[in-house]
Amino acid sequence: MRKSALIAALLLAPALALAAATGKNARLAEQFKRADADGNGMLSRAEAERAAPLLAKQFDAIDANRDGQISPEEIRAFRRAGRNERSAKGSARGARAGAKFDQYFARADTDGDGVLSRAEAERGLPRVAKKFDRIDRDGDGRLTREEMQAWLASRRAARSGKPG
Repeated sequence: MRKSALIAALLLAPALALAAATGKNARLAEQFKRADADGNGMLSRAEAERAAPLLAKQFDAIDANRDGQISPEEIRAFRRAGRNERSAKGSARGARAGAKFDQYFARADTDGDGVLSRAEAERGLPRVAKKFDRIDRDGDGRLTREEMQAWLASRRAARSGKPG
């Protein structure tokens, strides 16, 4: 009894996985199924060229095991790797922006005390000086890096529509 239940579960798993696919995944699964002319669960280069030209352009990069066919798993892995690469580029861009912030802040901090007075902001960062009172959260007349970064983060969040 347990053996037949296990066999049934194994046979039904692919069908259930396909049925569970929703939204974009369901659309991609249907596109793959249509492109798979011989129904073997894999796309040959010819099938990709005929029915999935975007996959065909990347065929060699997607075909991880170099068997001349691409599987849904290889496509998912390729897409995941692309997302990871884009995420890493975003992190690098954030690091460059942070370094640029540090450079501007240091240049404006002419006395080197690690904070900006109103006069330093007016000379070195005139656009920041116009918003000095809004940025100076504790009202001590000096802008710290943390106050500036918090203000910049809240501005980014406001532009993206996300709570800061």
